[in-house]
Amino acid sequence: MLYEELEAMRLIDLDGHYQEDAAEQMGISRSTIQRIVTEARKKVTQALVVGTALHIEGGTFRVPAIHWQCNDCAHLWEVQHGSGEGMPTQCPSCGSSSIRLRRRRGHRKPEKTTTD
Repeated sequence: MLYEELEAMRLIDLDGHYQEDAAEQMGISRSTIQRIVTEARKKVTQALVVGTALHIEGGTFRVPAIHWQCNDCAHLWEVQHGSGEGMPTQCPSCGSSSIRLRRRRGHRKPEKTTTD
C-alpha cells in the first residue's frame, strides 16, 4: 500500500472528510482520490479476508499540518501531523492553556442577499 493510499483512507474513512475536501487537502483531483481510496480499500480488505501482509511504502505525499489557535491572544500556529508532539498544552506566544484545534473549513456557497 502506498502512503498516499493510507492518507486518503485516513482523511475519508477515519477523519470523515468528503472526497472533495480530502482531495483538496492532498492537492489532487476528486476523481484521483476516488481511484486512490478504492485501490487502498481493496488492499486492506484483501489483507483482512485473505490474510496477506499489508506493507506501507513509497508514494508521493506531503504531510499535513494541524492548526491550533489561542483563545486568549488569537495566536495561530501549526504542528506537522505525525510529529509526535501531540496536543499542545499551552500557547507558545502567551502561555495560555486556553487553546483549540482550528479545523479547516470546507467550501461554502455564498449566501444570497437581497437588496430593497
